[in-house]
Order: sequence, then structure tokens, then C-alpha cells
Amino acid sequence: MKTLFSGVQPTGTITLGNYIGAFRQFIDLQNENECIFCIVDQHAITVAQDPQELQKHIRSLAALYLAVGIDPEKSILFVQSEVPAHAKAGWMMQCISHIGELERMTQFKDKSDGKDGVTAGLLTYPPLMAADILLYQTNIVPVGDDQKQHIELTRDLAERFNKRYGNVLTIPEIQLPKYGARIKSLQDPMKKMSKSDPNQKATIRILDTPKQIEKKIKSSVTDSEGIVAFDPENKPGVSNLLTIESALTGTPIPTLVANYEGKGYGDFKASVAEAIINHFAPIQQRYEELLNSSELDSILDRGAEKANQLANDTLAKMEAAMGLGRRR
Repeated sequence: MKTLFSGVQPTGTITLGNYIGAFRQFIDLQNENECIFCIVDQHAITVAQDPQELQKHIRSLAALYLAVGIDPEKSILFVQSEVPAHAKAGWMMQCISHIGELERMTQFKDKSDGKDGVTAGLLTYPPLMAADILLYQTNIVPVGDDQKQHIELTRDLAERFNKRYGNVLTIPEIQLPKYGARIKSLQDPMKKMSKSDPNQKATIRILDTPKQIEKKIKSSVTDSEGIVAFDPENKPGVSNLLTIESALTGTPIPTLVANYEGKGYGDFKASVAEAIINHFAPIQQRYEELLNSSELDSILDRGAEKANQLANDTLAKMEAAMGLGRRR
């Protein structure tokens, strides 16, 4: 089995797009790979965070990982800051990174654009991300298009390290989502659904109430034709809703289109909302059971213990290769 690593920042609730494009696929991946899922709280502090809110988000994200179906008997789930090797290896990766390549990162450009002051962490977090991945001798990193550049840098840094210090690190492969990768904004179906969208109507979150989901779907942008058809170029809003319903129900899009023949957008949107609500109901129930339970802490404790063992083994090899510490 290959080792798969994925990290998610605890900076807000998972969206419908995150769930379909990434989290739901993790369930299948953990049956085929050694999966390591990390809540990357150290990445979150590259921008200012409220400490109490951050801790709440860490627990919430951990509970959601488990509620959607991550099995702690098959996968390792842990919090990044509870494995000190990440910060140590992150510094080592910084020391072989070049400022120019970090400044060329698209996300750094986007997040620093127009800001009076930019933290050093915002510039240097790609080497920490590389360390997150490389510490576990990762073979596969499932990411969206927006993170592809960072994984390419991770590969470059691993190759650079190996060339200078010996064959210590595994070069990871990028795995883009196989399906449901591009769930669009409900208000602007030409752009991706995002948890940072200022328009609250644009994004459905996995913990939204049924009433919130109904209102958001009801107000979603479609067109004036009143015909349910799949045509992403000319009918992006309707096509987005069909993609969502198909992904959550397993019904092929052509079948859905045939079922909606002769029906208007009112019936269509009501069915899409019902599909989302029904799919999220058991996830939300399991999430509430886990959120403030000792079970959640036990799982995270075991995950941190396993992650520390694996990460420390690679860290020791990296330190020895670079000549750090005393030879014994």
C-alpha cells in the first residue's frame, strides 16, 4: 500500500465543494492506501487568528473528518502542532528553499496583494507544507488545482535535499480529484465555491441547517429559460446544481435531466436541496456526538502518537544527513 498525506487548515467549516471534491474521496482512498490526515493548525497562524476560535475549529474539523467516514483504525488523524517534527523539518526545508521561488507562489501573491504588512510565515509556509508531506515518506498527495504549485515545490525541495544529502526523502506524486472537483459558487457559477466568499448565499457548508440549505439553493443563480439541462458553458448555474445532485445521490446527470423534463426550476431546486439535506443529516448527527466527547480526544491522542513515531524516524534521518546534532 502507498502512503497518502492530506492536510487541511482549521479555518472555517468544510464547504459542499470541499466535501465532494476531497473529503468524500478520502473514504475510498483509505481502503487502498495508508492514509495520514493532518489538521494543519500551524499553517493557519500565517494570518492572524483568534486563539479561542482556532481551538474550536481544530476540534470541529477533527470531528468532521470522523463524521464523514474517516476510520481511525485505517487512517491516522492528528493535529500538526502536536508533532514537533513538523516545525523542525519545516526549518530545514526553509534552509534549502530560495526566496525567489517562494515569492513566485501564486497564493502568496494573492494573500499579500495590497497588504501593508505581510508575515514571514506567509512567505515561508510552503517549506513547512513540504515538511508535512515529506516526513511521512508520502507517495501520493491529493490536492485541488490551487495547491498543485505547492506540491511541485515540495517535489523540487525533496529532490534538492536528496541530491545534496543522499537519498533520504520520497518524491511524492500529485493526485488531482477524479470527480466532483469543481463545485461552483451558487451566486457566481463561473467561479469555485469557497468558504472565504463574502457572499454567504454563495457557499453551502456541511454544518448548515436544512433551512439554510433550502434558502441558499432557492436563491442560487440559474437562468431565464426554465429548462433543466446540462450545459456548463451556456447554463452554468443549472449545470452546477445537477453536478451537486448527481454527486450526492449517485444518479447519472442524464437520468436527472430526464427526470426533470417538463418540470420548472422550483421543483428542480427543491429536489437538489432535499438531496443535500438528506446526505448531510447523518454526518451532522455523528459530528454532534463527537464534538465534545472523550472519544474524539482519544482518537487524536492515538493519531499524534503514531504520527510522532513516523515523523521522528524521518526527521532523525534528515538531521543525520545534514550533519545536525552530535554523532553517537
